[in-house]
Amino acid sequence: MEASLRLDVGPFTAALSALSGRDVQIAGIWALNDTAADVHAHIADRMEVAFDRPTRFTKNAFMVVKARQGHLEAAVEQRRMSGGRHYLRVQEEGGPRPQTGIEKLIARGLVHEGVIQAIIPGDGARLDAHGNWSKGEMAQVLSALKVQRDKTANETEASRKRNPYRARYFVPKRGLTPGIYKKDRAGNIGIVAVFTAKVPVYQQRLGFYEGAADIFAAKLPQHMSRTLGRMIAKRFG
Repeated sequence: MEASLRLDVGPFTAALSALSGRDVQIAGIWALNDTAADVHAHIADRMEVAFDRPTRFTKNAFMVVKARQGHLEAAVEQRRMSGGRHYLRVQEEGGPRPQTGIEKLIARGLVHEGVIQAIIPGDGARLDAHGNWSKGEMAQVLSALKVQRDKTANETEASRKRNPYRARYFVPKRGLTPGIYKKDRAGNIGIVAVFTAKVPVYQQRLGFYEGAADIFAAKLPQHMSRTLGRMIAKRFG
């Protein structure tokens, strides 16, 4: 015996047909914005996997640009970063990493025989909670090497005399690994950062585009179905 099941979709079809173009557009706006929020959440989760202890700045690197009436397009975009393209683009696409701000200041302002393309924190570097070189120590280094962008922030003989027990940062001319060293008040010397002429090259890590496409394909139909249902219920419920 052949079994069959018939569904009466007449009421739903009639309700859908009765929706105005404006109603459908609003449902679409809701669906697009909800999908963009899902993509944004996916990227935040992906960062926790791809990076070791990502900073708040890294995790907030993306933002949602919402769809609106007359503009049926939602987007998840990288926030603009002053001074060049966002460093996360290198993590997404792979390839050579541009110099950081501190690398540019030291490479341009320091009298040094070798080429300084990148600076790598050494064993004696002070690190923050995210495992990055402490911004406070970076500022001290720039001041001690007299390469601060604001020249008045550079260390002077007078400021040294006011703080005689403060650690001293210096770059040896020869005999040691090229880099920045620190001499503490007890006379102990340690390497804070190493100079290298090699350009750091990153592998693709983030996978933003692939993940975004997967989330879009999976979530948009679900959200569209739900928001159309809400619109129908709102009009005919």
